[in-house]
Amino acid sequence: MAIHITTLAERPEFIGIVWEMPDSWPKFMDHDPIAWSLFGPVVQPHRDYAVIATEDDVLIGHGHSVPFALNLPGRGPELPDTGWDQVLMWAHSDLRKKITPDAVSALEISIHPEYQGNGLSTLLLNALRDNAKSKGFTELLAPVRPNGKHLEPHTSMSEYAFRTREDGLPADPWLRVHVRAGGTIVKVAPASQTISGSLAQWRTWTGQPFDVNGPVEVPLTLSPVICDLAQNYAVYVEPNVWVRHLL
Repeated sequence: MAIHITTLAERPEFIGIVWEMPDSWPKFMDHDPIAWSLFGPVVQPHRDYAVIATEDDVLIGHGHSVPFALNLPGRGPELPDTGWDQVLMWAHSDLRKKITPDAVSALEISIHPEYQGNGLSTLLLNALRDNAKSKGFTELLAPVRPNGKHLEPHTSMSEYAFRTREDGLPADPWLRVHVRAGGTIVKVAPASQTISGSLAQWRTWTGQPFDVNGPVEVPLTLSPVICDLAQNYAVYVEPNVWVRHLL
């Protein structure tokens, strides 16, 4: 493949097209209220922190990262248990208050379904690393969503994330990509994203009946969704894994 990788700032004609590209994200993830309200306002001004992959001028993948201040009172030095959502909130607050960032975090990498399995995610991850380094950062952080964890929704992320193969690399494929690229698994973010809704909403989002109390297995969730019939709501709390890439 003749793949070209650039920043979104270098190819502004793709700004609108990025959000139209097909991907494999589960549809219920669109209903995280933090992402719904803040993702656009944060990533749009930081187009120079976004990378895109094109083939014959067709968009086939993209990745986003954002700068933020970690070492402020009430924040660091520990990476937040609320992972992805927290980074987005901090980045939005810092942008609004014009606070100088001292850290950068990846937010997502999306690959067109027709190009998955060809190593494109590694190219985009390396592009995010190189981009952060070119801006003077010494590390790239990432609240990683392990792509094999949905097969074991009842396994704790603390157990799953640190599981390794005989060669010492992570058992999870996406965590393995990060470690091979130079990343180090730091800790679990147990409440990285939180998605809540009425039972009717969850039925619409997933096609599941949501007719029993307690944990409900939903395809592509990393942990069960908690259903409360009496109160007519369900809540999904997604755990992620913090990975640190020294640059």
